[in-house]
Amino acid sequence: MTVKTPWLSSYRGVPHTLNYPDCSMFDLVEKNAGNYPDNIAYEFMGAKTTYQELVEKVHICAKGLAALGFKEGDRITVCMPNTPQGVIMFYAINLLGCVSNMIHPLSSEGEIKFYLNHSHSKGILILDAFYPKLETILWELPDLEQIMIASISTELKGVMKLGFKLTKGRKIQKPPVRSNITLYTELMEMGRSYSGQYQASKHGADPAAILYSGGTTGTTKGIILTNLNFNALALQSLAACDCVIEGHKMLAIMPIFHGFGLGICIHTMMISGCVCVLVPQFNVKTYAKLLKKVQPNYIAGVPTLYEALLRSRNMKNVNLACLEGVFSGGDSLSIELKRKVDAFLREHGATVQIREGYGTTECVTASCLTPKSFFKEGSIGIPYPDTFYKIVKASTKVEVPYGDEGEICISGPTVMKEYLDNQEETESTLQLHEDGLLWLHTGDLGTMDEEGFIYYKQRLKRMIISSGYSIYPSQLENIIDAHPDVLMCTVIGVPDPYKVQKVKAFVVLKNGVAASDEVRESLRSHCMKNIAKYAMPYEFEFRDKLPQTLVGKVAYTVLEKEELAKLAEEKESGEA
Repeated sequence: MTVKTPWLSSYRGVPHTLNYPDCSMFDLVEKNAGNYPDNIAYEFMGAKTTYQELVEKVHICAKGLAALGFKEGDRITVCMPNTPQGVIMFYAINLLGCVSNMIHPLSSEGEIKFYLNHSHSKGILILDAFYPKLETILWELPDLEQIMIASISTELKGVMKLGFKLTKGRKIQKPPVRSNITLYTELMEMGRSYSGQYQASKHGADPAAILYSGGTTGTTKGIILTNLNFNALALQSLAACDCVIEGHKMLAIMPIFHGFGLGICIHTMMISGCVCVLVPQFNVKTYAKLLKKVQPNYIAGVPTLYEALLRSRNMKNVNLACLEGVFSGGDSLSIELKRKVDAFLREHGATVQIREGYGTTECVTASCLTPKSFFKEGSIGIPYPDTFYKIVKASTKVEVPYGDEGEICISGPTVMKEYLDNQEETESTLQLHEDGLLWLHTGDLGTMDEEGFIYYKQRLKRMIISSGYSIYPSQLENIIDAHPDVLMCTVIGVPDPYKVQKVKAFVVLKNGVAASDEVRESLRSHCMKNIAKYAMPYEFEFRDKLPQTLVGKVAYTVLEKEELAKLAEEKESGEA
């Protein structure tokens, strides 16, 4: 009953199979850049860089890395927002034959320590504004040999450069002078004078990057993705989107540590000769201004972003007729929000609909998408070319009939190589079925209709989605439990009209410890050191005990129901 995507050929010429070159990510970018050397590759705060200049900078950066002693196979962490240095470093690491370890620049000290040690990274590129966090944990990073520090100001010109130095730049401390610390500008100077060997010959099956996800159990895992995974995603996205035109602009606001931002907003655009307008920090007011000023042809974001735009007063009278592709991913797009966004787009002159995609970091990002010219209400679309979907009875390999709910499984060229140093979880998630294909068991529930349209229902795994970020309660609970005054705790997601969900912690204190503002502030301070800002609980509620199941586990669903009832009561009293 597996659907093999034959219907794709009827959708305005979108092919159902493609050819994938056996090469590295940068090989594909460099080859295609030769077709449009003078096209703008990216814009950053008004400064523009052509494809020819991008290729030259990547080679220089790779030479600099070689001069620092990095060798083929080494892992290098990139802890950067959407800046030119982050993009150049990503491809330079690939050119050198190393592996990029992409992490959130707003990660806490504890998270950065985990990511660097788990990946055995020998180097890191980090923004100067975030370096103080790294400084506090250096003694706990035995594998880290080289630190490269970048600054926003070096990528700015004229008035923008001066303005940054007089405002945000004034608050940034200068990094210390040490033998293992190299400024990004110094790295590039080293690259310009380096004459040794630096290019590696890599193939599609070779590891290229590590991204992080909770997998199917909610425990943080490093996902090893290959050159083929990224190149296939880019080629599939171009075919499935059926709207990308050389020279047109993508407003790249999704972060480069995320498969959506890195795979779609950067790599897909880079192999097609498009312009990536790099946006280092999300702000609704700034985003509205960028839409008006840049007039992008493509925008991609999580549902929260589109809901924020609907509420923005700055969007009044903004003409969006420029839009040729509007994409949503990272979380489920509700039927009602799609209706509102589509109406919003029409009101602002756009002739396109918002198109929802679905995927997991285990296949980089999207693996199915709403067709260009129509949709089925509630559906997340149809599979990408060469990508097969099947719905199975949860935790089995047994397919269910069309329309029946089960676990979503995916097979295709974007499916990950493996989880880093976690064979048990890899074997549980990647399973060979009787049809001879290797299937990714997503841990998500959904259905498929007879035309091959997929409908997402809910997660099998326990997870909180807040502003498009995946937050795993078990991780937060481990951190909160480590506080000396805490006996036990549980964390849940509470519905929020803006973030979709926000994090709330229920805490039982140890005997002899009384609930107080001082304890609450101590707990909050402890969490801020170990939990990223986007995952921080908005509230700590103290309880004498937590509800339990018959087998003694914390019944977090009881707490979820309590919060829903409380919200309903508040809404009812407000309407009264």
